[in-house]
Amino acid sequence: MMPSTGATTAPRIAVDAMGGDFGPRIVVPAAVQAAREGVSIILVGDEELVRAELAGCRTDGLDIRVVHASQVVEMDDKPSDALRRKKDSSIQVACRLVKDGEADGVISAGNSGATVACGMFVLGRIKGVQRPALAGILPTEKDPVVLLDVGANVDSKPQHLLQFGIMADVFARGVMGMDNPSVGILSIGEEEGKGNAAVREAFELLKKSQLRFIGNVEGRDIFTGEVDIVVCDGFVGNVALKLSEGLATSLGRILKSELTSNWLSKLGILLSLGAFKRFRKVTDYAEYGGAPLLGLKDIVIVAHGKSNELAMVNGIRMAATSVRNKAHEHMVERLADHKGLNGSSEKDAA
Repeated sequence: MMPSTGATTAPRIAVDAMGGDFGPRIVVPAAVQAAREGVSIILVGDEELVRAELAGCRTDGLDIRVVHASQVVEMDDKPSDALRRKKDSSIQVACRLVKDGEADGVISAGNSGATVACGMFVLGRIKGVQRPALAGILPTEKDPVVLLDVGANVDSKPQHLLQFGIMADVFARGVMGMDNPSVGILSIGEEEGKGNAAVREAFELLKKSQLRFIGNVEGRDIFTGEVDIVVCDGFVGNVALKLSEGLATSLGRILKSELTSNWLSKLGILLSLGAFKRFRKVTDYAEYGGAPLLGLKDIVIVAHGKSNELAMVNGIRMAATSVRNKAHEHMVERLADHKGLNGSSEKDAA
């Protein structure tokens, strides 16, 4: 991740303390760790539960405050519930803090659909952006690759795919520290003309854009490290993301089973322990923190529902880096410069 530029004002991050499978038990210690690194933390959730977790942490001298929210959006709630029925939910309260200027960004490991909905309707979209997109960050043989959309939009038009590429380019430069990132579109073949109608039309739009577009890429190309950004619709992207997570987990289990099957294999583990630790680190989603929701007026990070403490710390770091490097301001400026956003109509944005 790109190092910060050293802004004097600490980034203010609103953290949904009730989000995720583990809630305050994991989120609060992670937020405390981030506060130790110079982030101003606002923990949003059931005040009694949050303060109970804070009591077990060393917080002397740290900039942490608690904002009470009386409701929680459960994982099986509909996104609309977070907007209409649970207006005092931790995720909506956190988003309102950002909208009201009390925080610079928000992160939640809770219901991802609700987080996306609150981000869109409480914070709003950048002018010209038709569909915000979730950007997943995946390990490769070289540097991480940005894959988007990974779930915010299950049906995307060609113009949306173009905008995904533009937004990912801005994010990759401003937060990931990539210089002139390459962009590919996920298809069923490398040759021009492959893919469904939307992919073929998006191919032409991307080819005419100001991006460093390299053409079609196949699923197997995602992890080679030969492309920096891979564009696809949210249905395909979410399947690819979950497939990669499941594959990494299963490979780890298979490897562990094989290497502990006999004494000779166990000896091999001792000799290769460093390599195995590096492999685990590279394939661990926790190293990347979460998926930024690109295209909104403010910074929103959607963390994995099963996020552990490391994942939450890294997600808060990502939000803080975006603030310090003024990535959002650059996003607005760069989007305005791209031809792919000029002349988009209100009808298209619906």
